[in-house]
Amino acid sequence: MLEHDRAEMEAALHRAAGRGPLGSALERGEQLARLCAEAGDALEHPKRDEAARRLTEMETDELASIVRVGTARFHLLNKAEQLNIVRVNRERERDAGEGRSRPESLDDAMGRLAAAGWDAERVRSLLGKLDIEPTLTAHPTEARRRTVLEKQLEIARCVVRLREPGLTPRERHDAEARLERIVALLLATDDVRARRLDVPDEVRNGLYFLSTTIWETVPRLVRDAAWAAKRTFGDDADAFVAADLPPMLRYRSWIGGDRDGNPLVTAEVTRRTITMMRERAAQAWDRELARLQDELSVSTRRADLGEEILELVDRDAPWGDDGAELSHRRYEPLRLRLLQLRERIRRDETYTGAQLEEDLHAIRRALRHAGLNGAADSGLLADAIVRARVFGLHLATLDIRQHSAVHGAAVAELLRLAEVHDDYEALAEPEKLRILQQEIACPRPLRPVGAPLTEPTSELLHVLAVVRDAVAKDPVAVRAYVISMTSQVSDMLEVVLLMKEAGLEDGPGALHVVPLFETVDDLHRAPSLMGELLDNPVYRDHIAKLAPDAQPEQEVMLGYSDSNKDGGFLMANVALDTAQRQIAEAVAQRNVQLRYFHGRGGTIGRGGGRAGRAILASPPGARTGRIRFTEQGEVITFRYALADMARRHLEQIVHAALLAASGEGAPDPDDRLEHVLTKLAEHAQTAYRALIDDQDFWPWFTDASPIAHIGGMPIASRPVSRATGDKLTFDKLRAIPWVFSWIQMRALVPGWFGVGTALDSMERDDREAMARAFAARPFIGIVLDNAAQELARARMPIARRYALAAPNGQAMFDRIKGEFDKAVRSVLTVTGRADLMAHAPVIGKSIHERNPWTDVLNLTQIELLTRWRNAGEDERETLKPALQASINSLAAAMQSTG
Repeated sequence: MLEHDRAEMEAALHRAAGRGPLGSALERGEQLARLCAEAGDALEHPKRDEAARRLTEMETDELASIVRVGTARFHLLNKAEQLNIVRVNRERERDAGEGRSRPESLDDAMGRLAAAGWDAERVRSLLGKLDIEPTLTAHPTEARRRTVLEKQLEIARCVVRLREPGLTPRERHDAEARLERIVALLLATDDVRARRLDVPDEVRNGLYFLSTTIWETVPRLVRDAAWAAKRTFGDDADAFVAADLPPMLRYRSWIGGDRDGNPLVTAEVTRRTITMMRERAAQAWDRELARLQDELSVSTRRADLGEEILELVDRDAPWGDDGAELSHRRYEPLRLRLLQLRERIRRDETYTGAQLEEDLHAIRRALRHAGLNGAADSGLLADAIVRARVFGLHLATLDIRQHSAVHGAAVAELLRLAEVHDDYEALAEPEKLRILQQEIACPRPLRPVGAPLTEPTSELLHVLAVVRDAVAKDPVAVRAYVISMTSQVSDMLEVVLLMKEAGLEDGPGALHVVPLFETVDDLHRAPSLMGELLDNPVYRDHIAKLAPDAQPEQEVMLGYSDSNKDGGFLMANVALDTAQRQIAEAVAQRNVQLRYFHGRGGTIGRGGGRAGRAILASPPGARTGRIRFTEQGEVITFRYALADMARRHLEQIVHAALLAASGEGAPDPDDRLEHVLTKLAEHAQTAYRALIDDQDFWPWFTDASPIAHIGGMPIASRPVSRATGDKLTFDKLRAIPWVFSWIQMRALVPGWFGVGTALDSMERDDREAMARAFAARPFIGIVLDNAAQELARARMPIARRYALAAPNGQAMFDRIKGEFDKAVRSVLTVTGRADLMAHAPVIGKSIHERNPWTDVLNLTQIELLTRWRNAGEDERETLKPALQASINSLAAAMQSTG
């Protein structure tokens, strides 16, 4: 079927391109792709040289046309592959019979638990412990415009239509014509935005997915859980009623709340974000309750709904419609009640999701009183109850994030104004803690009435005032404050003090303060820091206030991107795994619940990959069922553009979290293996730092790669660097453009560099131990499989051409190629495989088939970069659109940005 879909799309592309300039560009692109295919994997080959030579002879507009048709081709191929994933999963679900279940489904998870001796009641209790919180972010990793995404969705609908076997000739003609028209429009649509996204644009993008596919998919997932329990436990699964099941997951968002390094996320933007989230939720609920209103036409002249619903209608009559409507509907109290709820959502800003859920349960009780149990326990009402639990009246709970240095400066200013200390930031940590503890306990504010503040401190307090106002209306509107670059206990207490100053600390709106450990050094020190933090009486009092009737909880965020950029692929993975184990031990010793928040990016070099597999590879202490993880950019689009893809993604997450939280299959600790991993990580980090710390590296990288042009892409509001000036440095460069650039160059260094040196350093006994652990230890398996995939996606013949275009290119390429060869050899040896993608042949085939056309796009970008280097300012302006389009095109070809 994949070949069928690809053929339909290829034919539509050729028809849409026609015989004009685009048709010629498509023909030339295919000729170049054939040359690249003939060149194969050879580092140097005359066929590839010929392809590059032909590109040098083309005008810039001709190069742009090749990029244009290449981009469209990969957009179509990507959609075909997504549709194939959906089709395969539907076929597996259809073919699942008695005793068989689809891999990584809820059916599969419950079957495994039952086989391990778990009964229905115990599994139901385990479901109640799951609290999975995907967190949408606006990190700039989606290069496609919204209009392009919408056209891809329409193309998918056309292709699905063309699969239908019973189409009449006219129906097939109409579907093909529709497909051709959409492809033609896609070819005529700018890939690159005319202006940079602003924060409200990003908020709207996130709300689009929350209010469409995610909104539709979450209740479906809960129904899947009920169905899986019935299949697994039969009559013992009576408690698995969709309307009564725990939600298992809820959504969070950083969009409009993450201000670390993004000056455009102001307090007013955050206020507007919270308003937009409430308004979009109100719109979704109005549609939802209108559907329920149409369905629940129960009349008191036909059924006894009980007194409760009648009393609620009478009590809230002002929230209903006009008197004529009330009179008209007097025998249909459920419809009247739903009218009241719709009106209340529109008018009452203090009405919360928890109140809405209770009001929906009152309708459910009325239906059960009337004996209409089917309508009460399933269908639209059950879905609405699930949505009330998951989405509330904001769709997602907003986080606030800021850099620790900003808090330190604000606290120092307030302490000066209060005449507590003139130079707080110069103090040693013990003295900082003494002052912070003293001032948190003191009821007086630090800022004298009317005292002027610097703009950064004023803005920070304004943000906290916005949060205070929001949580006064709905306590779940904002729940966490994330501190970037947390390195000491005072970083945490500073935020507690600032919340106290803003009037947040003593009320119901106090926030969870979340440390974010990002660098390798911070990860190494995190366990001891968490122990000190949770032993601090002032901080312990803070977390006790957040859960006065329950065990206190501490959330800890782990940064996958900066740790990789700092220490390389293997060191980041090992440091993160070790930190998780040791932090979990420190937190458990202090009788505190732990929730990990995984700051994963979309690519392997930023912690990406299959999220469900990553959960099952986590150490035992991290398998609590309480988990958060970021979803960003092209990852959001890939996972949530199609409802069936969203369902598959979420069921894999819940499947993994359920099995992980059960404790079944968790590996026992192995001190010797941990020692081996630590040594390997150190060897890998040494090799990685030797590359990036070389004095010639950074000038070479900035010249050879498209990093400067990536920074100019209008794909997000967030700058590519934390630096405020024009000078781009490695230390200030964010991890996303760092990884993005290596992907564009086809070297993918952040996904494997150092692995070869590390594995080569092992003694024979260690090598044998690692080979055994690869098969038995999920963590080692996922690290080596991820490295293998990035090595397979890397393309050294193309990386060489980028490298040689800049000074010192040969020396830099030789180092990269030497480490690449070591990594390939070592990974194959340890895994016992003959091919890097033997574990995932479908992906391996896709990589191989994509290479020729991707090579063409790379060669085109290299030619554009060469022209840019040699051009004057006027000519650069004409090259800029083509260069930006080439970056978009390669992002589509590689299916990843950063």
